[in-house]
Amino acid sequence: MNPADLGLPVDVPSTALFTDHYELTMLQAALANGTADRRSVFEVFTRRLPEGRRYGVVGGTGRVLDAVENFRFDGAVLEFLRERAVVDARTLEWLASYRFSGDIWGYPEGEVYFPGSPVLRVEGSFAECVLLETVVLSILNHDSAIAAAASRMSSAAGGRPLIEMGARRTHELAAVAAARAAYVGGFASTSDLAAGFRYGIPTVGTSAHAFTLVHDSERDAFTAQVASLGGGTTLLVDTYDVAEAVRTAVEVAGTGLGAVRIDSGDLLLVAHRVRQQLDELGATGTRIVVTSDLDEYAIASLAAAPVDAYGVGTQLVTGSGHPTCSMVYKLVARAASADPKAALVPVAKKSSGGKTSLGGRKWAARRRDADGVAEAEVVGLGPVPAALAGDQLATLLVKAGEVVTREPLEAARDRHRAALAGLPLSATQLSRGEAVIPTEYV
Repeated sequence: MNPADLGLPVDVPSTALFTDHYELTMLQAALANGTADRRSVFEVFTRRLPEGRRYGVVGGTGRVLDAVENFRFDGAVLEFLRERAVVDARTLEWLASYRFSGDIWGYPEGEVYFPGSPVLRVEGSFAECVLLETVVLSILNHDSAIAAAASRMSSAAGGRPLIEMGARRTHELAAVAAARAAYVGGFASTSDLAAGFRYGIPTVGTSAHAFTLVHDSERDAFTAQVASLGGGTTLLVDTYDVAEAVRTAVEVAGTGLGAVRIDSGDLLLVAHRVRQQLDELGATGTRIVVTSDLDEYAIASLAAAPVDAYGVGTQLVTGSGHPTCSMVYKLVARAASADPKAALVPVAKKSSGGKTSLGGRKWAARRRDADGVAEAEVVGLGPVPAALAGDQLATLLVKAGEVVTREPLEAARDRHRAALAGLPLSATQLSRGEAVIPTEYV
């Protein structure tokens, strides 16, 4: 059974209202003046990376495809729009039969990106493309922010497994998306069962402090947990006195105790003391898991500590200080008329304040040096140079309204690992700096 095929009770019947009011009023005006059918090209990109970040991570592509497929204006939705007088009767009639029939190209999920990278390109009529702006940005901005934070944390962990456990720190539906994005970025598992059900991500968990506190003694709590879950379980040892808890844990579970978890205090100091105590008690194979408001910097500071795994919550699901990637969805080309054969004309916003954009349908490729290490993100218009033809980044995701590229989450996870390995080593540095490779326009 593929859990992704089952859906969730939290799925909504339509993604059509995950949009802004003005998308529909633009549609109404475009239908009235004849521009609605003009062939158009929209691109998703970011003008800059969050401060201090060296690369971005594409997250949420699979969810975007689901959203596009499910973008339908059913009876209840149309009635809501009619009651609120959001659009006129002609527009409601048009929306009733809405199905995206264009093409979508994009960087595959898990790939890295840089300022100006055309992460997604949506082509079709102006009317059908403009409606997708908000839901596409909502997904990509959130999931890419979480995936990037997860990637940095995974790099800092140096191969030690990471557990996503931030469900209680964000919206219940965002928690599922965050767990998915974290898995793409390198996390090994999640505490969120909805994410495990929907996406097949491994789930883990044992007990909280409340379980210890409800018992008359810590020994009683450990005895109950081991009796229920076996000696390979993870016992939480910082409810009262850590040293006493570790001693009791080994006495109850034996030297084959699976792991102990530390959730407070000076984690570096406590981890060393606990490791020494476990070894002295003969529990040399017992692992140490640490939690407690970790981010990539805290994880990096524990690199020399005898820690076997990390549990991360708040900082992960909030993007570790950068909850959005500031991606935008801009019209970059449109036909001069509604004639299907009309040539595309590059268009771009011109304004002060750093919000300018480059018109025209773009391609992107990653130029590499003789050792295969990326040295530039090349973005261009027109024909792709022969030397870069094999290094293009975008893939066809939707053709004539039909999804043509859908892949398991493991593929995105593997792709990210490979993409990160192809960047200069400084990409994984946590120190502040510019994008690890420049974006060149040709």
